[in-house]
Amino acid sequence: HVQLVESGGGTVQAGESLRLSCAGTGISLRSAFCVAWFRQAPGKEREGVAAIDGDRQTYYAESVKGRFTISKDNAKNSYRLFLQMDALRADDSAMYYCAAQRVVAGPFALQEWPYTYWGQGTQVTVS
Repeated sequence: HVQLVESGGGTVQAGESLRLSCAGTGISLRSAFCVAWFRQAPGKEREGVAAIDGDRQTYYAESVKGRFTISKDNAKNSYRLFLQMDALRADDSAMYYCAAQRVVAGPFALQEWPYTYWGQGTQVTVS
């Protein structure tokens, strides 16, 4: 049973940084899970922000390239996923979700539909 729990959200000013974490149980590097961050702002569709696959290949949305960094830390039966967000802007404000799926082909890593497992989200507000 896979469970994902996000943390690290908060309210910051433009230009500041935040580091989001996602604690996962029930998955591990050996399963070659692809894990990702998505976000959803009020009135907008959920969008893929960053993803990292079992080979540690990373994928980023154009709007966050150069500002956000995704990473992960694996243990035998759990992992932690991180999103370092620098130079935050007001349009980065959203609920941020982590997601996981056993295998996701690269072209679809930032699309919502392949992912089965989702966390409850953590709010990021940039003023």
